[in-house]
Amino acid sequence: MADKTIAIYCFFDDLFQAMNRKTDPHCKVNDAQIATTALLAALKFYGNHASACTYMHQHHQMKCLDKSGFNRRLHRLQPTLLLVFRSLGLSLKELNTSARYIIDSFPVAICRNCRIRVCKLLTGKAYHGYNEAKKEYFYGFKVQLITTVDGLPVDYYVTAGSYHDTTALQAMQVDLPAGSLLYGDSGYTDYEQEDLYAECEQIYLKIQRKKNSKRLDEPWQAYLKKVYRKPIERVISQIENLFPRKLHAVTAAGFLLKLFLFVLAFTIDANLPNTSYLAT
Repeated sequence: MADKTIAIYCFFDDLFQAMNRKTDPHCKVNDAQIATTALLAALKFYGNHASACTYMHQHHQMKCLDKSGFNRRLHRLQPTLLLVFRSLGLSLKELNTSARYIIDSFPVAICRNCRIRVCKLLTGKAYHGYNEAKKEYFYGFKVQLITTVDGLPVDYYVTAGSYHDTTALQAMQVDLPAGSLLYGDSGYTDYEQEDLYAECEQIYLKIQRKKNSKRLDEPWQAYLKKVYRKPIERVISQIENLFPRKLHAVTAAGFLLKLFLFVLAFTIDANLPNTSYLAT
């Protein structure tokens, strides 16, 4: 764990120096330490920032910050962390010579169904969603995740829980290289979108077909689509395994920030040996 912590810190420290980002000299803790602590909390402490701060203080001599001060610093750092994720995604797209990608969604409940009436973070029926995999309703958000066929996240998009996958696909901007193949399950069936992306963006949506589809696949096409989209199920499972039983946050913005940190932490952890090129 110590080696991973040092590797993550070195990555952020080198990257922030390359970005010419300077920490206020009056701050006891630099931005690289804040980012490292936040990612360590997502990877090892189920998103608990206080536990991660304690670990960093005891094992890496990071000066103590109170909970409020750490959260303020982390929220100020959020735009930079989003930029890091986008830059990492662009680099992974350049390295993905197969030009094959996968899209899938997973729900993130903000509270149990019995507590919806007293939930203060969100209000409205737009957040009432249905989890088809578990055959149950939930209240919260739905994450659209795009990965390479090797299981490396390159982009993500968050919608309200009630949004159907086709609606989310229409709302998000799929930024993939021309000639890319994007595999998805039958929930993304939208013939107009498929034609539009193929004609305007040269991105070809390879969606699994339902039995009553107007564009049925040949058996070999159906088999390839099923095989190529399989890795994203493993990725989503690994990201969800990082979640605590209940993701604690005081505001909706704080909840979304923690959710993003889980995706970023998984991405950097999976690419840690190959991320040095981002700082060059």
